[in-house]
Amino acid sequence: MATSTSPRAACLIGWPAAHSRSPVIHHYWLRTLGIEGGYNIEAVPPEGFAEFILHLSAHGFVGANVTIPHKERALALSAPDARARAVGAANTLWYDSGQLCSTNTDVEGFVNNLDACAPGWDGADEALVLGAGGSSRAVVFGLLDRGIKHVHLANRTIDRARALADRFGAAVHPVAWDAIGDLLPRAGLLVNTTSLGMHGQPPLEIDIGQLPPQAVVADLVYVPLRTPLLSAAQERGLRGADGLGMLLHQAVRGFELWFGQRPDVTPELRALVEADLAKV
Repeated sequence: MATSTSPRAACLIGWPAAHSRSPVIHHYWLRTLGIEGGYNIEAVPPEGFAEFILHLSAHGFVGANVTIPHKERALALSAPDARARAVGAANTLWYDSGQLCSTNTDVEGFVNNLDACAPGWDGADEALVLGAGGSSRAVVFGLLDRGIKHVHLANRTIDRARALADRFGAAVHPVAWDAIGDLLPRAGLLVNTTSLGMHGQPPLEIDIGQLPPQAVVADLVYVPLRTPLLSAAQERGLRGADGLGMLLHQAVRGFELWFGQRPDVTPELRALVEADLAKV
């Protein structure tokens, strides 16, 4: 492991990785908390990933974030907690008594962002989740963990929705994409985990006018910051939670594990990351 006499450092491991905003987030916290430390980007190809993380401390790091395409390998090559095992992917690594441990902070990023943006959201009986990819697994876990009784999971390929539902049990109901309209009037929470509505991607074409007036809308997309889905929700007076908020909240636990202090997600930090996104 990195020696205690040198500043602690963590990194983001991905392929590619240069697009990540994680360094902006962690450098802000290091600076505002007065911690001497570092956070680097490490572009590691799949064939070099195992060697890199199994010798993470020898590379000078006390921990790491992991992004596409390495999250499932990170799970297999570390000691995952229950959250990472349930989601089937790890995005945060750290050492505990010399052992490389892992978790998935997308779960708490999602629920903590909802707590900040829409307190009481977990009073909903039913949620509708769009998409059945890796982000969807974290969202579904978070919803069930917070007591949502019925999670409807819609995906264009229903077999993928069925496979994900099988991971989590009877509370998760796979549905065909064309059944979304039938479920919207019952959904107290709508979550988009697909890339639809992202810059350069096709739009997400659903009529949220069918949602109940107390519904909450969450979109994991953060480019653009204000997606058409969230704009439509705002026009209806519905509360919303955006993808940037989730990105910021998911970074909190890793920083705490690596540097020993729990940071805050502040308006100043959000503005800093928004300005960085605007450079693209």
